[in-house]
Amino acid sequence: MARAGMTAERLTLAAADLADEVGMPNVTLAALARHFGVKDASLYFHIRNAQELRVRVALLALAELADRVADALAGRAGKDALVAFANAYRAYATQHPGRYAAMQIDLDPETAAASAGVRHAEMTRAILRGYQLTEPDQTDAVRMMHSTFHGFVSLERTGGFRHTPRSADDSWARTLDALHAVLSNWPARSDASTPTA
Repeated sequence: MARAGMTAERLTLAAADLADEVGMPNVTLAALARHFGVKDASLYFHIRNAQELRVRVALLALAELADRVADALAGRAGKDALVAFANAYRAYATQHPGRYAAMQIDLDPETAAASAGVRHAEMTRAILRGYQLTEPDQTDAVRMMHSTFHGFVSLERTGGFRHTPRSADDSWARTLDALHAVLSNWPARSDASTPTA
């Protein structure tokens, strides 16, 4: 019998909070059951399995980050928009490490298409249109931005920048300056299909 007041949404939020405390790999149905003081079996009225729980946390995190980014981008364009997007992304990853880790799981195409990941892509592409980028350059730039942001925050979270006196904030600011410069001076494509003489 389902415990009164327990819902899939409540379990998902609790799992996300637990992930931020102990790391996403340590979030199991057994750990969640202990958190609520119930037997594991009680959770199966709301969550089918651990994979569904991970997906639910990922979707929650994507939606939360999309809301933050949208708020940060309001009324901004160009470099201001790029910096606002990046700062919202970094702050979320820092404040919610477990949720951020959950966002990295590979969602099936149908789930991904219905997720807030679509909003992330739309907001990123809106920034890139401000730099006059069109396809396929937009896709390349989206991948570059995501790789830069994810790489930086992942290294920062695991202590990768502790070995030099320069602050991570200073390096982050220069990284965004460099991204802005690259996006403003995006290299022209060469037509690889054209044979050379």
